[in-house]
Amino acid sequence: MASLPAITNNPDIRFLGRVLGDVIRDYGGEALFKRIEYIRSTSVDRHRGIAGADAIDPGLDRLSLDETLDFTRGFMLFSMLANLAEDRQGVSSEQDADVAHALKKLQSDGIDRDTVMGLLGSSLIVPVLTAHPTEVRRKSMIDHKNRIAELMAMRDAGEEETPEGDRVDDAILRQIALLWQTRVLRNERLFVTDEVETALSYLRDVFLPVLPALYARWDRALGERVPAFLKPGSWIGGDRDGNPFVTADSLRYAMARAAETVIVFYLDALHSLGAELSISTKQVPVDDGVLALAEASGDTAESREDEPYRRAIGGIYARLSATHEKLAGKKPPRPSQLTGEPYADPADLRADLVTLARGLSANGSRSLTSGGALGRLIRAVETFGFHLATLDMRQNSAVHERVVAELLKSAGVEADYIALDEAARVTLLRRELASVRPLTSPYAEYSEETRGELDILHAAANAHATYGRGCITQYVISMATSVSDLLEVNLLLKEAGLYLPGDPPRAHVMAVPLFETVADLEAAPDVMRAYFNLPEISAIAQARGHQEVMIGYSDSNKDGGYLTSTWQLARGSAALAPVFDEAGIGIQLFHGRGGAVGRGGGSAFSAIKAQPPGTVNGRIRITEQGEVIAAKYGTEASAKTNLEAITSATLLASLEPERLSDADYERFAGAMDQLSDTAFGTYRELVYNTDGFRQFFRQMTPITEISGLKIGSRPASRKKSDAIEDLRAIPWVFSWAQARVMLPGWYGVGQAIDRFEDKGLLREMAEAWPLFTATLENMEMVLAKSDMGIAARYAQLVEDDTTRDTIFGRIRDGWELTQAGLLNVTRQTRLLEKHPALETSIRLRLPYIEPLNLLQIELLKRHRAGEEDDRIGEGILLSINAIATALRNSG
Repeated sequence: MASLPAITNNPDIRFLGRVLGDVIRDYGGEALFKRIEYIRSTSVDRHRGIAGADAIDPGLDRLSLDETLDFTRGFMLFSMLANLAEDRQGVSSEQDADVAHALKKLQSDGIDRDTVMGLLGSSLIVPVLTAHPTEVRRKSMIDHKNRIAELMAMRDAGEEETPEGDRVDDAILRQIALLWQTRVLRNERLFVTDEVETALSYLRDVFLPVLPALYARWDRALGERVPAFLKPGSWIGGDRDGNPFVTADSLRYAMARAAETVIVFYLDALHSLGAELSISTKQVPVDDGVLALAEASGDTAESREDEPYRRAIGGIYARLSATHEKLAGKKPPRPSQLTGEPYADPADLRADLVTLARGLSANGSRSLTSGGALGRLIRAVETFGFHLATLDMRQNSAVHERVVAELLKSAGVEADYIALDEAARVTLLRRELASVRPLTSPYAEYSEETRGELDILHAAANAHATYGRGCITQYVISMATSVSDLLEVNLLLKEAGLYLPGDPPRAHVMAVPLFETVADLEAAPDVMRAYFNLPEISAIAQARGHQEVMIGYSDSNKDGGYLTSTWQLARGSAALAPVFDEAGIGIQLFHGRGGAVGRGGGSAFSAIKAQPPGTVNGRIRITEQGEVIAAKYGTEASAKTNLEAITSATLLASLEPERLSDADYERFAGAMDQLSDTAFGTYRELVYNTDGFRQFFRQMTPITEISGLKIGSRPASRKKSDAIEDLRAIPWVFSWAQARVMLPGWYGVGQAIDRFEDKGLLREMAEAWPLFTATLENMEMVLAKSDMGIAARYAQLVEDDTTRDTIFGRIRDGWELTQAGLLNVTRQTRLLEKHPALETSIRLRLPYIEPLNLLQIELLKRHRAGEEDDRIGEGILLSINAIATALRNSG
């Protein structure tokens, strides 16, 4: 494709666009290339102001169905390549948000490195990969894109040839040609095992090599070895909330494959290390500990008689090979020729590796352990253990209630648990938790639901015994509203031996409430205070040192709108801090963020820094979902940037002095209360109290068609219902993004700003309060990506004229109010005026998204009119894919 001189000056985008154009010409023919190029150039000219508004759909009506599919693929691939180029140039990443900068900033505030090290000693930062994929591209597409990124890095370095001897530019051309010829859509819906494998590819290819390298960097920055405080987590295989396909088998599969993956990584590292450490006793003295490992290895080869490190490594390799066979149920790809006993746990493996490191240090070879291959391997074992990533369990509180009720009835303890009030439930559950008697019996008959829940709990207990307690540490309770919701999970954990009665009791897995709706967030402090007031719970939490609470961005937004969700999350977090302080328990918040702004998306660095004082304290977990995983962790370079960002933000949020006075906070909070109340009422009135809104949403957006897109293993709704309440937050946000409305990211804010009298106070808040600044910046990005002109065309899909005109009119007016209010408060004349890099990035995409939207609308009309050509359905799904790729954070 030709360059876009008025849209972008990014040379990578120009180069990749030109190569893509050559590929389309070569593989699609000159006629297709010219037709696509005409549509592209006309759309670009329109956005440059050269063409008139009449050219909004130039030539689209002349495309055949086959050409429509090719055109859509072409625009999608350009967007994918543009994303790649921008990520390389840092347009979309967290620049200067690294630990080195954070340390300089803290030092300027008088905070020394000893204080930082003290914090890190009790810190935990966990990005959690989740099985809510809005990543609509197949893994094959992502793999080709990552290979292009590697080749572009070679090109940057001035290399003309790849290691295989190909010209770099030719290799890039081949990869783009492969992209053009690769099927974009999945033929079958994903299974949980597919999601596990996708997550493992990121953990294996990115997290395993990147984290040890980052720790080496941080060790240098702090001048000493930092503890392993940043570790990956996952929900995939343990999160069964609304997903009937996650079972005990899923959990066992996820754990076994994770163990296999991480141990093979260790074995490969040991193999390389054995080749490297050719140290001979004829050249240097060797530590007794290393000699003992060498003698115990069973390696009697004469050729290595004087090379104790190689022999010792051979013995370690043999034991690790046996560990692989024990945990994964099969031999590793490169089995050991020696025999050895499996390691009991990762600590034993680490001890042997440390013995090697001490031996090297003792003979003066410190350079071989400080940041070298051995040092990185030790760090990897500390970070990943034998489980690779901590797997969370998650289930809905309503399921726990039914299962506990059945167990209590079957055991003759309580005939109608569900009929009990909260106080009676708590009394009963506490009594059962104090008893060593189990509720389950091998002779009792249980429902399928109860059997499934008990099976997965026993699978978790077996995982603890097999992989170590670090493999599963949290059990998240969706829709938690009460103390009994937490106690029910503890009771179920007790049935599997993961909660042990006693004085004091012990819990090997922590029950974690997820407060999701606005009302739940408001009630969270009272729930946690009552929970900590139970002596047995307080004892467990104090022994552990912390208790986690998860806060949900997605459902709180769907429930109350963007501004109210943002404010209630902040207020709820701030209100929890003194509750934890009173109980003498450390707070650990788990932020359930998505990719879209309506689901907590936006800059993670800004979001963490904007957290209320006293709510981070070095401990934070964050969900990473859908296309965000590929964007943040698709390559080692992007992963380093983003992991640095969340780490530096955590340090700053935990240690930076609070710059906002109490008086200013009270003024600002009062203003936010007023803004939130107005925004909440406006949002609820539209979404939940407007006749016909449900039908309007389902007819205007491609929600029905999105449900047919094979992007995940779980259904779009929690129940068989078309109610907004039952719809999952991901398709809710995703659908509005496709129609270019982005309603969950802004609706209600315009009315709130318009009715707030003191605009000067709002401007002061925008400049001085990080929370309000981040809130407005995220909303501004959403407004810039939305388009009421395109949205009006989607609105024409609504069958009832009166419903369409009334509801869309309110949405359009709200958008205008929101844009005007934001520009007023931020003192700008246009959206993104103060963010030129982001403005350029979005402007680049608009000429490519608009024709895709117009094609999608036409295809939706034909599909809903009953046309049965398979290419129509394929075109709709392909357009959904292409628009999501171009918008980036849309799910």
